This record gives sequence, C-alpha cells and structure tokens, in this order.
Amino acid sequence: MTDILAREMPPVQYAQVNGIKMAYYEVGPRKGVPIILCHGWPELAFSWRHQLRAFEAAGLWAIAPDQRGYGLTDRPEPVTDYDLEHLTGDLVGLLDHLGVEKAVFCGHDWGGLIVWQMPLLHPDRVAGVIGINTPYQPRAPFDPIAIMRARLGDEMYIVHFQTPGEADAVMAKDVGKAFNFFMKRPPPSQGPSAGFSTERKPGDPSVFPLVKIVEAYDPAADTREGFLTDDEFSVFVDTFTRTGFTGGINWYRNITRNWEKGASLPTQVEVPSLMIMAENDAVLPPSAADGMEAFVPDLEKTLVRRSGHWTQQEEPEAVNSAILDWMTRRFPR
Repeated sequence: MTDILAREMPPVQYAQVNGIKMAYYEVGPRKGVPIILCHGWPELAFSWRHQLRAFEAAGLWAIAPDQRGYGLTDRPEPVTDYDLEHLTGDLVGLLDHLGVEKAVFCGHDWGGLIVWQMPLLHPDRVAGVIGINTPYQPRAPFDPIAIMRARLGDEMYIVHFQTPGEADAVMAKDVGKAFNFFMKRPPPSQGPSAGFSTERKPGDPSVFPLVKIVEAYDPAADTREGFLTDDEFSVFVDTFTRTGFTGGINWYRNITRNWEKGASLPTQVEVPSLMIMAENDAVLPPSAADGMEAFVPDLEKTLVRRSGHWTQQEEPEAVNSAILDWMTRRFPR
C-alpha cells in the first residue's frame, strides 16, 4: 500500500485542528483561492487522487484531508464528536493551519453534505461550493431519521446505522467483501432512480437495506464492472481493516442532532456554487438536485454521463474538466 500511495498521492502532512490530528495531502502553488476536497463514506482522501494529479498539473492549489474518523486522522470515541459542528470546524481549523482566509469547498457523498453546510455555519471562510452527487437540501420539517424510517423502512441503511455497533461489525467482518460490493459501476440495466424520494408502500420491504445486502453478497456472482486497480482496491481494504468503519458511521449517528441544532441556521447559500450530478447514481440521482436554484441563487449544474455513485473515481476526466472550467471562470488565478 505504501508504494501506491507514494505514486498516486503527494506526501502526507498533519495539522492539529479542532482538538484532533488531521492528515491531509496538498498540491499546487500556494496562490489564489484553494480548493478543499471532502470525501464521503466509506472513502478517504485517496478517493481524490485523480483530481489532485490534474489540479497540480493545472497549477491549482488543492488540499484533500482524511476527515475525522477516517484513514490517518484521529478517531475520537464519543459519537457526538462527529456532528456537523465538529466536522465543519475541522475544515475551518485546516484553513487556519494553512493560513487561508477563504476556500472553495468541494464534497462528494457525505462530504457534499458538509460543504453545503459550510457557508451556513462559517460564511466568512467560504468562497464557493462544489457538490458532487450530493445536492443542497433545506432543513427537513421533521427529524430526518423519523422521515426515512417511515418512508424507507427500518433496514434502510441510514436508519439501520443508528443502532450502535451492528453495521460496523457487518462491514468489518470481511472488509474486502464490503469494498467489492461498494466499488463497482452500476449495472448497464439500471434505470433511473428516485433515490431517497422513493415511496414505499405499506408492507413493502425496506429500501436500500445495505447491511442486509452486504451480508448476503457473493463477489463471485457479481457481474458489475469495477473501476479500481488491485493496488487501489488494497488501499481501501487495508485502511478500513486497520480503522474499522465506526468513525464514518458515527457521522450518520448525528443526523438527528444536526437537525435539532440547525433550526436557527440560514437557508440560502450565498456563494458561487457548482452541482455535479451523476447520471446513474441510485442513491443520489440527478433528480435530487431539482429545485436547488431556489436556495442556491448563483448555481451552475453539470451532468456526468455513465457514472454511478463514485463519480470522481469512475469518471475522473469529466469531473476534473467540470471543476477546472468552473474554477477558471469564477476564481481566475
């Protein structure tokens, strides 16, 4: 694993931020507005290797951290240490460490949720936002976990994640099997998805019962196409074998807490923003971004064709092109 990290990533650096030791990877000249790349679950700063390489070649200053609970960054024990106050505070601490006033925050999956919250919680530190797959969504009228439980069922993965230890143990039992399931392109036969807006009829099974699916999964019977080399795959498997999955799953265990604490936050994102949608993401389909313009007035959208959920790894050239074009126009160096 050390060899591929040396080939694909810049040297790891560390910063003391917000009460933890955070690992991060940095490229480009320290000029202009940097871009902070925030990964999702279950990923790492390594998920941005294609972007770091392209941005370095383009002369763009970019930083990708292993976020709280992941990789080489600390994994505090208390579940409440993984709420949005802590997760966004870590990024502010990283800016302070780098001596940066403002940055563009780019996030995929859970990282997307964090970066859309940055201009609400820390507006003076945000120059712009880029969401990959994850759209901005205003605060729900009720506890999101209660809504998902009612609409999508008890075994829907985010609902299931609320139970301490269960999902963590299933994923950690065979990390290679779990990542074999996760890191694949969608099947060619997959049609458009309604994502989290799916309406489950009474008596229907749970939607997105991820833990149950991983338990029953047989890699030998999976005909989906992968997008990782064997060496890349080993980075994820080796890392999560060492760290486990609890740190990342604890982000989900703060959804109700985040909702309760967010009642007084603004609802408008008042910075230039880019939404990169993936055509074949089953969980966060392009339709999830419908209506964003009402809350994000300065918004551009672009669609990445043929991509499933892991867009910056599945279709890196399309993602790199979209980000570099937008950054060049909105934040010329």
